[in-house]
Amino acid sequence: MASDDQRERILSEAVKLLATAGPSGLSTRAVAAAAGVQTPTLYRLFADKDGLLDAVATFGFESYLAEKRAFEPSADPVDDLRRGWDVHVAFGLANPALYLLMYGNVRPGRQPEAAAENRAILRGMLERANAQGRLRVSVEEAAVAIEASTTGAVLLLLAQPEETRDIEVIRPLGDLVLDALIDQPTPESSPIADRAQALLGIITPTEDADPVTEAGFSVSEAGLLREWLARLKEASASDR
Repeated sequence: MASDDQRERILSEAVKLLATAGPSGLSTRAVAAAAGVQTPTLYRLFADKDGLLDAVATFGFESYLAEKRAFEPSADPVDDLRRGWDVHVAFGLANPALYLLMYGNVRPGRQPEAAAENRAILRGMLERANAQGRLRVSVEEAAVAIEASTTGAVLLLLAQPEETRDIEVIRPLGDLVLDALIDQPTPESSPIADRAQALLGIITPTEDADPVTEAGFSVSEAGLLREWLARLKEASASDR
């Protein structure tokens, strides 16, 4: 359809303008002129400048997700998390203006669907690590910590002159964050302690639900089960 072609052409030119002129150069008039359309056409397709910015941010998330969707999971979800950190930072450094729009121009309640999908991919990696009993915190807490650290690290780098932006400067931060969230397996680990920890990770309640009470147990029974598993984990670990 003609309107779809116009929309794609406008978005393409908006991304180019964003990269060359920055957010200040992304006026509706400049974008319309670059795309060869009248300004009313742009408003008809995107409603207003905020709508255009949302569409460009969505384009950025979709470009980023193209890499994430092609991400082949390994047997170790923690290795996947480390690779994911590198992918995120590399994308930000390769697309600074687009990244700043995606993560530095956040408006509550106007999150692109692609951003939610990106978060779901991260949560999937964390849920795999949690199922192995390797998370020290809840999946939600781990997701917030990783998102905050990756985004903050990239924004910090982008605030530096381009010639000084080096991914190696912030890579230790990724290691520190993941090491704080993840229990590393040890050769002398107790199978009983590991299984107890893994089960604790699976039955840990979230903000929305408690898998134990949903299975028919009472609140007190759920608490007792978790207490027994915690004690079993500690007792088995002390025998190593």
